[in-house]
Amino acid sequence: MSVSLTLESVSASYGATRVLKDLSLDVTKGELVSLLGASGCGKTTTLRVVAGFLQPTDGTITLGDRDLTRLPAHARNIGLVFQTYALFPHLTVRDNVAFGLKQRGVAAAERTKRANAMISRVGLDGFADRYPGNLSGGQRQRVALARALVIDPPLLMFDEPLSNLDAKLRVDMRVEIRRLQRANGTTAVYVTHDQEEAFSISDRVAIMDKGRIMQLDRPEVLYAQPANMFVANFVGFDNMIRMEVTGDDGTTVRATTESGATVALPKVRLEPPARRFVLAARPEGLRVEAAANAIGIPATVNLRTYLGRAYQYVCDTEMGSLTANGPLSSPMEPGTAVTIVPEPDHCCALPREEL
Repeated sequence: MSVSLTLESVSASYGATRVLKDLSLDVTKGELVSLLGASGCGKTTTLRVVAGFLQPTDGTITLGDRDLTRLPAHARNIGLVFQTYALFPHLTVRDNVAFGLKQRGVAAAERTKRANAMISRVGLDGFADRYPGNLSGGQRQRVALARALVIDPPLLMFDEPLSNLDAKLRVDMRVEIRRLQRANGTTAVYVTHDQEEAFSISDRVAIMDKGRIMQLDRPEVLYAQPANMFVANFVGFDNMIRMEVTGDDGTTVRATTESGATVALPKVRLEPPARRFVLAARPEGLRVEAAANAIGIPATVNLRTYLGRAYQYVCDTEMGSLTANGPLSSPMEPGTAVTIVPEPDHCCALPREEL
């Protein structure tokens, strides 16, 4: 069974501290949405409110046609996977997986059958009679996942489930979580602070800050087309250049920086949202060229770093420091006068008011 989840104008507080502020979110049936952000942004509080561990001060929460807003946690029938696994150390793998079924009154023979089938689905054949203390971290996380899935919940929620695993195992487990979630068609909310993890596992990602969703979209849209300065900075647009449009011939916009440097931007790939705007670029979105190029931002190389695929330069300009890439074929020494030229396919134009 899979249903949609809707949060409408939800606010929540810890004592006098307001953590969520009129937050609205729709997760469609069978979709996996990640809540992504730094510590304190409200992502775990959102999970706690949906799970019933914290009561909202305002707003409503619905799961399918059920209003969860005031239901106690045990009545919500939500599958939860925690960072700390939360397994019972005195129970075998089989009994841990079957625990939720036992709580729901499923007969012993049936819950054993369903627990064994789910243990097999998560790749733990042969481990059913072991205890959590005899399992690796990855195996314990598979048990936690099996326990959440076996009750066939309408909603599955993950609270930073891979934080305690090493890097390679995190990659393996996020693939496994995505495979099982898709196979079951279960609606899911996934909380993480890891951008790569969120982008790789999700249908959509909500980037959060100060109890609000700053942008909710597909990972590839967030990565290439952030909606505002906060999201742009969060997803790696390290260079923020204030500009003003000074010319437009229909196909190309000419824009000038605050220091008077001019750049040319083809409109088919990057069109400013207003006369005054911010050009946001990752290092690969700015190209370092010889100083003879007249269309670009004059700069001086301060630091050069070898990346393998390119050289990366920290350059001094009249507007401050910019980080840009250059080809391996022509390395430039610190102190060299250069021109920085935008690569429109790797930049975005944002409203100036967002600064």
